[in-house]
Amino acid sequence: MRLKICRRETFNAAHRLNNPKWDEQTNLEVFGKCNSPNYHGHNYVLETYVSGEPDPETGYLMDLKVLKEIIRGEVCERFDHKNLNLDTEEFKNLNPTAENIVMVCYRLLREKIDPKLGLYLRLYETQKNWVEYGEE
Repeated sequence: MRLKICRRETFNAAHRLNNPKWDEQTNLEVFGKCNSPNYHGHNYVLETYVSGEPDPETGYLMDLKVLKEIIRGEVCERFDHKNLNLDTEEFKNLNPTAENIVMVCYRLLREKIDPKLGLYLRLYETQKNWVEYGEE
């Protein structure tokens, strides 16, 4: 059995779902209102789960303050109050779907979290829609 801890952070961002290889009609049919040329925004909630064995000396799996700082530095400060399509390098050539956003967040966090620990993310785009990615 593995222990799991979680930190929840939020960020607000705008995006437009669009495939530049397609014509306007196809983009509208596939992405609907999410293809608005004027963009639209979400209040994203990112849950970051880290799993493993706690350190026998501290009792911590990972210091949650350190996890908070990593998430805020790598994800929140990078994406909060940004237009993902226009203001970020990560989505200049990548459609900022919830699926792609969670995979980018995973990559950014995985680089900063001890590889012996499991990492699993859940990203809420709305209260009713979310995506999950990582190792459980």
